[in-house]
This record gives sequence, C-alpha cells and structure tokens, in this order.
Amino acid sequence: MRELGWTERNFVLEARYIEGRIDRLPGAAAELVGLNVDVIIAGSNASVAAAKQATTTIPIVMMANDPVGSGFVETLARPGGNITGLSYDIIPDTFVKHIEFLKEVVPRISRVAVLWDPTFPGGKAYWKATQDAGQRLGVSLHSAEVQFTDEFGAAFATVVRERAGGVVVFPSDVNFLARTQIVVLAARYRLPTTSPAGEHAAAGSLMSYGANVVHIVRRAAGYIDRILRGAKPADLPVEQPTKYDLVINLKTAKDLGLTISPSLLLQADQVIEY
Repeated sequence: MRELGWTERNFVLEARYIEGRIDRLPGAAAELVGLNVDVIIAGSNASVAAAKQATTTIPIVMMANDPVGSGFVETLARPGGNITGLSYDIIPDTFVKHIEFLKEVVPRISRVAVLWDPTFPGGKAYWKATQDAGQRLGVSLHSAEVQFTDEFGAAFATVVRERAGGVVVFPSDVNFLARTQIVVLAARYRLPTTSPAGEHAAAGSLMSYGANVVHIVRRAAGYIDRILRGAKPADLPVEQPTKYDLVINLKTAKDLGLTISPSLLLQADQVIEY
C-alpha cells in the first residue's frame, strides 16, 4: 500500500485476529462493519462469507476459492455486487504436477492418498482432476476426507491401512489451519506429502506446488487502491493466479531418506534446507 501512495497519514488498517477460530469470523466482520470501514479484505472463503453476510454495501476485496460457485460474485469478468478480488483457483494441470513430483521422488509409488474436504469450494473439481492425473500416470488414489481438526488421526490411520505411499493435501480451511498437525502425522508414518500451499512446505511437508500467495496478496493491494480512489467492485474483474511456485523441503526429504534429483531442484522456486 505504501508503494501505491498510502501511508499512516492517509490510511488506517483495522485488523481483527481470530486465532484459528473460524466461529469468530462473523463477530469480527460485524465489528469492522460497525466501524464503517471503507474496504474489507478477506483472505479465505470462510472470511469472505462472513463479510458478505455482514454487509452488502461496503466493498470487499476477497482472496478465495471458486468465487462464482461459492456465490460471492456473478461471474469473474463482471462480479456484479460489492465483492471482487482474486481467486486461488488451481488449474487442473496443477494436480498432474503433484502426482508427477511424487513419482519422481518415489519412483515405485503406486498409490497416493488425497486429504481433502468435499464441502470446500472447488474440492470436487480438484478431486476429479487428480483422479484423471492418477489414471494417466498409473497411480491409484485413496480419498481421505477430513472436515474437522479432530479427524486427522483417523484419516492418516486409514491412509496407512490403504498402503498409500504419499499424500496430496488439497486446499481447505481445515487443512491450512492443521498444517502442523498434518506434518507431524506424515512424519510419524513416513509419508511424503505435497500441497498447493507453500505454508505446508514451510511447516515441514516434502513439497508444495501452487499459486504464489505473496503475489496474490500484493495484487489485492491494487484492488484496495482502486476502490479507495473511486472504482466500484462490480466493475473490477476477478483475477486468477498467474504465478505458480514449487517449494521443496530438503530437510524433510533427508528425514524421510529420499533423494531429490538435481533436475527437480533446478525447477524449484524455493528450497528449504533447515
């Protein structure tokens, strides 16, 4: 925002932290509406839904999955209401890469588990894309559905019983909040994991490949700037990801006794070595 000309003299940021408690989002959104802020920025589907419920007039800049299917906007080209922003949506080819990366690191892998929330926007489309990728690459898939944080232990126990050799973690609010828990369970069962979210690799997953969140957040600042200068959310098309990053955690690879080839390392946008 500073780069766009907004400083402490003409810009006040009112932040509300929910400490991982999604149930606190409606109250936080209502507080911001009560302050009559000029713009609300919401970085997840749950927070966008809470903001949408709290106001139909204050502009909302979102960062969300499947914004059309979630009912946040009418179309990506013409949002049509008080919400616009950016989509986290992942192109189907991304899931081919997740299976390809796992096969490159674990050549003998023949079965992969998918940790996902079928109620999360876009989840079913991601599952179908991953099934198609697995079929093309000769890898069978096991669906491990998780909607709440207390279900991960049972989900991983099932993954082990199904003899999966790796795990693909789909984007969802619960998977993001429980990323450390996922890493701990994956390490316990010595399962290489990959996810679209770089935060998973930073927490200790073997790899991540997905949209660059820092780039998306910086683009969101542009939406805020335009709205503060008079643009209407309904007239600002929703952007889709354009920059994808591969992050490899070499420490995790070493802990799992896996070797990352030089060619794969050369493809990485970030390598974590500690």
